[in-house]
Parts: sequence; C-alpha cells; structure tokens
Amino acid sequence: MKPLPSPPARGSRLPLAHGLAQHGDRAAFVTADGELSYRELARRVDETARRLGPERRVVLLPGSNTVEALVIHLAALSSGHPVLLVPGDHSEAVASLIDAYDPDVVVHPASGDWRIEERRAVSAHALHPDLALLLSTSGSTGSPKLVRLSYENLQANAESIAAYLGIRDTDRAATTLPMHYCYGLSVIHSHLLRGAGLVLTGLSVADACFWDLFRAARGTALAGVPYTFDLLDRVGFADMDLPHLRYVTQAGGRLAPERVRRYAGLGLRHGWDLFVMYGQTEATARMAYLPPERAATHPGAIGVPVPGGSFRLEPADEVAEGDGVGELVYSGPNVMLGYAHSPEDLALGRTVDVLRTGDLARRTEDGLYEIVGRRSRFLKILGLRVDPQQVERALERQGVRALCAGDDERIVVAAARRPGWDTRRIRRRVTDECGLPPRAVDVHVVDELPRLPNGKPDYPAVRALATPMATAATDTGDDLCALYARILDRTDVTPDSTFVDLGGDSLTYVEMSLHLEQRLGQLPPSWHTTPLRELEQRAEPSPARGRRVETSVALRAIAILCVVGSHIPIFEIRGGAHLLLAVAGFNFARFLLTSAERRARVRRTARSIARIALPCMAWTAFALLVSDDYDLTNLLLVHNLVAPQDMGPGIHLWFVEALVYILLTVLLLLAVPAVDRFERRFPYGLPLALVTLGLLTRYELIGLPDRTQITDAITVFWLFALGWAAARSHTVPQRLLVTLTALATVPGFFPGEPRRELFVMAGFVILVWFPTLPSTPRVNRVVALLAGSSLAIYLTHWQIYPVFDGLSKHLAFVVSLAFGIGYHSAVSWLTPRVPEFRGVFAARVRRFSVL
Repeated sequence: MKPLPSPPARGSRLPLAHGLAQHGDRAAFVTADGELSYRELARRVDETARRLGPERRVVLLPGSNTVEALVIHLAALSSGHPVLLVPGDHSEAVASLIDAYDPDVVVHPASGDWRIEERRAVSAHALHPDLALLLSTSGSTGSPKLVRLSYENLQANAESIAAYLGIRDTDRAATTLPMHYCYGLSVIHSHLLRGAGLVLTGLSVADACFWDLFRAARGTALAGVPYTFDLLDRVGFADMDLPHLRYVTQAGGRLAPERVRRYAGLGLRHGWDLFVMYGQTEATARMAYLPPERAATHPGAIGVPVPGGSFRLEPADEVAEGDGVGELVYSGPNVMLGYAHSPEDLALGRTVDVLRTGDLARRTEDGLYEIVGRRSRFLKILGLRVDPQQVERALERQGVRALCAGDDERIVVAAARRPGWDTRRIRRRVTDECGLPPRAVDVHVVDELPRLPNGKPDYPAVRALATPMATAATDTGDDLCALYARILDRTDVTPDSTFVDLGGDSLTYVEMSLHLEQRLGQLPPSWHTTPLRELEQRAEPSPARGRRVETSVALRAIAILCVVGSHIPIFEIRGGAHLLLAVAGFNFARFLLTSAERRARVRRTARSIARIALPCMAWTAFALLVSDDYDLTNLLLVHNLVAPQDMGPGIHLWFVEALVYILLTVLLLLAVPAVDRFERRFPYGLPLALVTLGLLTRYELIGLPDRTQITDAITVFWLFALGWAAARSHTVPQRLLVTLTALATVPGFFPGEPRRELFVMAGFVILVWFPTLPSTPRVNRVVALLAGSSLAIYLTHWQIYPVFDGLSKHLAFVVSLAFGIGYHSAVSWLTPRVPEFRGVFAARVRRFSVL
C-alpha cells in the first residue's frame, strides 16, 4: 500500500469547525434540556478529536439533530477525518453504505454518549488530503454513489450563505431539516461560522412542542422544503406570534409561485424576509438565491448566483436554439470534487470543475434565472433527490419488475403483476427505499410493462398512468380518512389532517388510538399531531411481546375504577377524581393548546366543554325522572354554586361542575389576545402562574365565603393547572419543579387521609416522568374502553350501583362499569346523528304548519 497522503495543517482547513472557542460563552446550541456554549462545545469537540486520533480515517456518522452527533461531526472535520454522513433513521441505508465503503470508524447512536467503534487504527483506504465529507445524492436510498466534498467546499459554501443571509452572532436557527441532508447541514455550518446559535431539535414544525422551544429560544430563522410549508399552512403559521423571527429560507424543490408571493407578503407584514434558494448536493448546498425584495415580483425565479459563484447556459438537445433556454451550468468554489462509487474513489482529487445541473433554465431581462425543465430522469420530491433507476433496482431485488417515472410531486411506479405483491406492499417498499411519504408514491400493477416499439421502456406511458392528484390518496390513507371522519364526525378529513387539527380531544383520543393501533401497529408518541399520510410510515410493527400504553390513558382507567370501587365500596382507594383533574389539565394542554390561531383554540375548547356538559345534563334529566337524587341545580350544573355546603346526593356531580367551570374560565382567559400571545411565548410560565394563583385558594389565602370544600372549582383549580404545567414540562428541571410542587402541596389537602394524598401524588409523579407504561394488547383494549368511557361511568354509577348493591357489591361494580360503557357508546352513536334528527324534525314541523 502506498503511503497515505498527509493533509495540510488541519486548523486552517475548516475554520468553521476549528474556530469554535473564539465565540466564547455565546450559546451554540439551545435544546429542550438547556443551552451549550461555544466554549463548552469547543472543549467537547477537542476531546472527541483527541479520541479519534491524528491518523486520518473514514468516520461513518448517522446524522441526527443532537448535540452528540454534531460534536462528533465537528471533531472529525476539525482533525482531518473524512466524514461519511448517513441518514440516522434508515438502518438499511446505513448497513448498505457500511458494506460498500468499509469505514474505519463507525459511530453508533445511543441514549447517552454515542458509541464510537474504531474498527482499525490506520485507514484501510487511500484518502485524498482535500476529502472532507461524503454525502448521498439520493435521499436515504443507501446508494453507493456519493458526493465527495472538500474542506474548501464546506467553508466557501458556509461563507457564501452567511453573507447573503446576513447571519449575525445573535441569530438562532432551528434545525427543521435532517443533518444528513445537505440543506440541513448548510444551516448548521453557516450559523456556526458566524457564532450564531442553533435551536437543536428533531421535532416537526407540525408539533406544538417545536414552537414552544422555538419561542423560548427566541428563534430567528426557519428553513424548509416545500412540504415544510404545507405543514406551516396547516398549523396556522400566518397567525403565530414570533417576535424574533428574521428570515425564512426555502429550498429542496420548487415552491409554487403563488405560495412564494403569499409567504413574501406574510414576511413583509410581520417583519421577516423570505429567501427562496436553489441548490444541489454536488454544490455543497446552495447555488442561487432570490433576493427577498424580488420574491413578490418574480416568484417563479431561482434568483442570482450565490456570492463567489456564477451561471452560464449551454445548448441542450431538448430545446430549440434561439429561445434563450439551455442547461444551467454552475461554477464556484463550492462545486464538489466529484463522485465516489467505491472506496477506491476516495483517493481521487478533483475530477469536475463545473456542475452541470441537469436543469433547463433561462435568464430574464432583470438578470434573474428561472428553471423551466429538467434534462435527467432524477426527481426531486419533497426535498429528496430520488433516482427512479435505483428504485427499479430495489424492486427487482425483491423479484418485482417495474418502471418508474414521475415529476417533482411524486414518483409513478408501473409494476408487473406478481403473486403476493399488491399496490400497498409495493408502495411500502418504495417509501422505505426512498424515504418518501406514501402519498408521493403512485403505484399501478399492470399485466405488461409499457414498452416502445424498439423494446425500450416507455416512460411517458408510465407517467400517463398517474392517478389525478385529487384522488391519489393511498389505500391506507383512504381507510384512515374514513376512520377519522367517523370517530370525529368530520366531513373535511384529508390526508394532511391530524387528530388535533380536526378537533380531537381527550374524550376521543383513546378510541382513536385503539383503532389506529389495531390497523397500523405501535404508534409514534406524537401520532395525534402527525398528518394521516405520514402515520403509516411512522408507525412501527407491533412487538411480538408486550405493548405500551400511554400513562394519561392508564391513569384515567385506574382512577375511574378507584372512584366506583370506593363509592360502592368494595375497596377504599380514594382520590381518583382529583387525579382525573390533573390528567384533564394535562390533556387540555396536549389537545387544545395547539399552534392553531386563537379563535380556533376557543372554538375547540367550547366544543370540548359541550362534549362534557351535554351528556351530563342529559343523564341528570333522566335521573330526575327515576329518582330524587338530583334537582334543577344539578341539571343546570350549578349545584356547587348555589349550595356549596350540601353534602347530600346533589354533590355527586361536583367533578363535572368543577371541570366545566375551570374550562370556561380558561376559555375566557385565552380568548383575550394578550393572554393568548403570552401563552404561546411562555407555554410553561403561564400554567405555573396559574398554579400559584390556584394555591392561594387551595390554602384559603383568598377566596369566597363557604368556598373551602375540596369539591369547589376554585379550590381544586391548582390541580388542573399543575397538570397543564406537567404537559408543558420538556426539560428535567421543569419536570422536577412541577413534581416538587405537587409533593409539597397535596399533603394536607385531604385532612386525615394520607392514603388519598399518596394516591394522588403517586399518579401525578407517574404522569410527569413516564409517558408510557408496559402493557399487553388485551390490557390495552380494556384500559382504552374504561378510559374512553370514564366520564360516562362517573355520571351513571351513582344511580346504577344502588340497584344491585343489595345483591352483590362485586356485581354492582361490574354492572356500573358496563352500563357506563354502554351509555358512552350510545352518546357516541347519537352525537353525529343529531343534525340529521334535527333536520327530520324541522321538516315535519314545516309539513304540519302547511297542513
């Protein structure tokens, strides 16, 4: 083996990675767990670099928006080790690239410190001294074709982006894109170069927790591909209060001109700039940008070359001469060294000097460039570069003959009929291969693959098979849309809908999660904020042994069992209703405090109040007819208000009254624009402030005369607020604070009942620290049934168990549960049919009036 080439002095090779310490105590990373300064980052990078050693080796690193991944990435770059950056969420792609390139060092993600596997002390490969980074050009397919990037490429690209964006050291950019994607990595590099901060997260912009973190971190920059803007539209981005936002960037595929114009106008009104950009992995990331002031007037343009780069148009066979259209060719210091197809190519130096983009473009009279078409068969879908031939080969390995074509919206697959391979199975294989959502894969099973007369593939015929976009939902998507429409009683369900967006709340959450788990397997923790089209892709196969159950769901089931069992009684475990108040606050924050605009939040909260109050009033009306337990104050849910000292049967419905009053109070509070803005900016601070106010009444420091019962809304409000704060606790210190508050304030609330207090405290601690609990499929079904019917069971058991109590307390217990479940099912069946019944009744009234 020839001697390995030695790189020049490494400190000067990549200043953005080597000069971290010069930024001192400025925040480099802001995460849900706190901040990490540049000084501490530099220390960790240096420590990891020493561990990697002076001998240059290929380091395979799974990309992840975490501190650990970035420390290793920067350590390898600063010490001269070429990094092979791979998708951290695609194990097959990682395995494929390990087999293809035999890296010297393999990094394995872990919950704590990542494990660095040093497979050899000296590299098995000849490495060119300029080689810094290896990236895939085809999304997450694991293709062995990689882009070779140099230290100069990385530095020049970062400097260019920082210059035209005007990045400041006070900026903080959110990592909205994967680190292994060149666009996402360019956001990281350009901001580190200027000493700016990164809001480091793997959360989607569709997740309310993302916006909690972004506001708390005073985020100034967002980056997105076209699909990101779909999500922004869905979560009500236009109405968000983001006072520190300075600029939004877009790349990764064409954004429709009308949307460019709309977002440019939105930015103008709210004080931030929109940068539409154009690039490829082969250019390290960026080649062009559209100046923000030109976005409204030229929304279809890619703009001008980035600083240091230039374009020219070369003749192309696909277009006629003289129309000003040609292939777009880019030159600049960020153009790659070349491609790598095998480990032997890692010794190569520069093999290309310019980048032929494969795009057809024209230059306008204003000096702006516009893309008008493509030369190659490569597709760029939702920001992922997809090679149709790679997909064809992947299917062929499974014994499926197929032809693939498409556009920048989706890939169309024509597959020859094969036993055992239907459209759904083929679609799932393609989505796994490309990392695309199911809605971007249009599959057609045919008897014969389309061919031209000369026997070559007929790709225009494949594209002609495409299902119209309006009806191109997946089989599973159609099925799930129907499920959501039925359970949530909505007629506007689309593949882009989420459970929360459609008004789902804690009352329907349990039923929906049970149905989804039966159809899709184990659900992701954020399934309620995940678009339908992504659920099938993100769900995981159910484990052969054991399942998990959400803690809030389990606590609802346990609490209602304890409430009924203690009232009969067959055992004495009190405190279930008060624990349910904390769980109600927890679920209020999860399902109703979304990123939607203020009026939508108010409407959803009002609907949730109605879903609680109306079934209660209906049952109370029935109970008035068959017993003397209740009176008109119970029917109107004002018994506690007018008779606070009454401890007779009328007090039975105190929980419902308290919950309705609390939700009404919170609704009125959040209807105030200033409070709504405060909650969005300080999502953890507001509930903590409300806990403080609630404790004033809990300890009788303020309040109304005769309002000191443990069943009064003003007395128990702090429990609801504490549950709300628990849902907004995203860091260990925040969770510790709400836990210690509960442990300090629950004791003494139930005088002489320490076991009751212990039950409430234990349930709350579990809610805060354990998102899910071990379970089994059968237990999950029972828990879901009880939790989903908990309100109905609470309402009805007061009248049901006395009927059977004389025969058997255990029989009374079982019948009370069963009747409550039946009442819940009846209400669920009747609710969506009320408008239909109302229409029939109105028609009969009109007919009678005519007669």
